[in-house]
Amino acid sequence: MKRSDSEALSIPGTFLHPVLGDRVLIFDETMNREQMQNIINSLHEKMKHDEFSEERFAILLKPGVYNLDLTVDYYIQAAGLGRVPGEVTLKGSVQSITTTANNNVTIMFWRAAENMTVEPAEKTEPVIWAVSQAAPYRRMHVKGDLIFDQNGWASGGYLGNSAVEGKAGTRTGQQWFTMNSRVGGWYGGEWNRTFLGVEGAPEENWPDEPTTTLASVPLFREKPFLAYSKEGETGIFVPALNRQCAGVSWNGNEEKGEWIDLKRCFIAFPEQHSAKQINEALKEGLSIILTPGIYRLTEPIRVTRPGTVVLGLGMATLIPMKGDAALETADEPGIIIAGLLVDAGPVESPVLVRIGEKDNRRDNRDNPVSIHDIFCRIGGAAPGKADICMEVNSHHAILDHLWLWRADHGAGVDWKGNTCRVGLLVKGNDVSAYGLFNEHFQEYQTLWCGERGTTVFYQSELPYDPPTQSDWTAPDGHRGYASYKVADGVKEHRAYGLGIYAFLGIKNNSDKNVHLENAVESPESDGVVIKHITTFSRGYGSIRHSLNGRGESTEPGSNRFY
Repeated sequence: MKRSDSEALSIPGTFLHPVLGDRVLIFDETMNREQMQNIINSLHEKMKHDEFSEERFAILLKPGVYNLDLTVDYYIQAAGLGRVPGEVTLKGSVQSITTTANNNVTIMFWRAAENMTVEPAEKTEPVIWAVSQAAPYRRMHVKGDLIFDQNGWASGGYLGNSAVEGKAGTRTGQQWFTMNSRVGGWYGGEWNRTFLGVEGAPEENWPDEPTTTLASVPLFREKPFLAYSKEGETGIFVPALNRQCAGVSWNGNEEKGEWIDLKRCFIAFPEQHSAKQINEALKEGLSIILTPGIYRLTEPIRVTRPGTVVLGLGMATLIPMKGDAALETADEPGIIIAGLLVDAGPVESPVLVRIGEKDNRRDNRDNPVSIHDIFCRIGGAAPGKADICMEVNSHHAILDHLWLWRADHGAGVDWKGNTCRVGLLVKGNDVSAYGLFNEHFQEYQTLWCGERGTTVFYQSELPYDPPTQSDWTAPDGHRGYASYKVADGVKEHRAYGLGIYAFLGIKNNSDKNVHLENAVESPESDGVVIKHITTFSRGYGSIRHSLNGRGESTEPGSNRFY
């Protein structure tokens, strides 16, 4: 395996994980504090501006107490290896801080912090996690306040399975989603703030405050994570499925779940292992750990056995090179996919990620397929194309924190360049999406065809660049394609806390007179519940209605409609 990444940073070998490779750093509380802080600072300087880097890193901390300020930048995942967040404590900060002009964090993506306790060194200073999409702060315990911006323009964001003893919030952020957490209070959030199973969540006062609050999650499984067993061995802990859950999963009694020892895992390295080798390991019944890096695939990764876990570290990235899907799953119970970035490849893929086979009839309600922290890109890092970004066929599937993004900047970005019609296509029944970020696709951002689907929190920008209205007119004759479309004939569906935003016409050579008829379209059925829609326009075109011809027009400028 090449060592150029770590050597370029002058990282001593003692800080590199002996099993997981040269891009996984391992810290121990007995190590030299100054050396650890210098490594963190060097990574920060290397990665803080590198939005489309090909480098990837994970920082893993053994149980212990550290006096560190751990700054997390592009393509870095920082995670504690305890069974609960309190086993890894940082007396300092676990932070993402602005590195852009005017404290603008709207492009601070692709980073993660997980499974640690933070005790701010200065008790009166908040922890700063200034981010937008694809930057989860998950399974964290903050003994103080937590802020998701730095008084500059921010999009954002996801807080999950975390406890904040002080207040949490965003002063200038467009939206934020918090689930299965506990907060000491909340403030801010300009357009859409949604709380699911959150103790201490604010009460709804719609439309004076853009807040949506639901008490509990009917069916959920928390994301798997690397940890140490009681015997000191490294493995994957898979939290058990829970019903009607709220608050953190790790508080109080020992958390229920399954332990997967590393001996039952295939550890993949991007320079060493092909998709064929990974698939052979999957057929043998092994779970997969994808170490940081970019996996250029000549066939899809196919997950076909029940109970298989595929866990990416350090924003491990899949790219299909021959026009296939990057990843496909069967409808077997308990399959879990977590922690991956998926880029479209140079040859158009019919679908980039497919969860479940088409036309399946398997009922997995007692052990559903679940996916966690999956982020897909069409263009941006490199030219890429797909027809459908993600297709979900499995019944009862749980979608936990997705960002599906047809890039609006970066490499290959053009209406006829980074092409992709649909962001998310759901055909399975009883599918739940919690924290769905889905943007800039050329037709429907979300097309939901299955029955009894549920979405809690939705953030979606329309495409910036339709060349003309005739290029962006739905088959039913409506101007534009609704961002969130519940298909005709669906009898039951629920969606809560939807924010849909227009920056139409802001790209060069795009028409300045393109409009959207409806932000959301659904059947007119008693079984369809759509609660709380925010629309916004700051381009040239308007959003005429919120839902099925209802709601005031959102005109260009700073106009916003709840």
